[in-house]
Amino acid sequence: MENIPEEIYKVLFTEEEIQNRVKELGSAITKEYAGKDLVLVNVLKGGIYFLSDLTRHIDLPLQIDFMAISSYGPTTEASGVVRVVKDLEETIAGKDVIVVEDIIDTGLTLRYLIKNLESRGPSSLEICTFLDKSARRIVDLPLKYKGFDISDVFVVGYGLDYEQKFRNLPYVAILRSEVFL
Repeated sequence: MENIPEEIYKVLFTEEEIQNRVKELGSAITKEYAGKDLVLVNVLKGGIYFLSDLTRHIDLPLQIDFMAISSYGPTTEASGVVRVVKDLEETIAGKDVIVVEDIIDTGLTLRYLIKNLESRGPSSLEICTFLDKSARRIVDLPLKYKGFDISDVFVVGYGLDYEQKFRNLPYVAILRSEVFL
């Protein structure tokens, strides 16, 4: 790989590994949701890269909607405070919904989101995450689809950021520890 920023310590998943896994997830969703009224709900901002690639590999009619949920302040630690910053524009009642996330760690934010969406009467509600950081999980969540498991490290790239930077990297990487000092 060329042009790796000096702030990057280690690449965890290459662009090719990511694209191969996203293709597998898209194929699995295509098989399971054939003939259903599918809505993908993406959690902004980090999830847009994953959503965009995933939809290219789902060979079905589908709708996309967006939510923005905030549980982080300017630090890298979860605050425990959850709020809806942007809500859905369309109804999901009676539809098959997959929440598309970039990364799940403690699960607190996603638990709040799932309860919120369940109250809207979808026919089904599942979770698809790009990265699963289960070492930090506080609440149990049924993850139907997941791209990769990662250990308790702070990662950037492929939509994930540090202070709004590094989202546009085509791979997932760990930042050098000096960035956090």
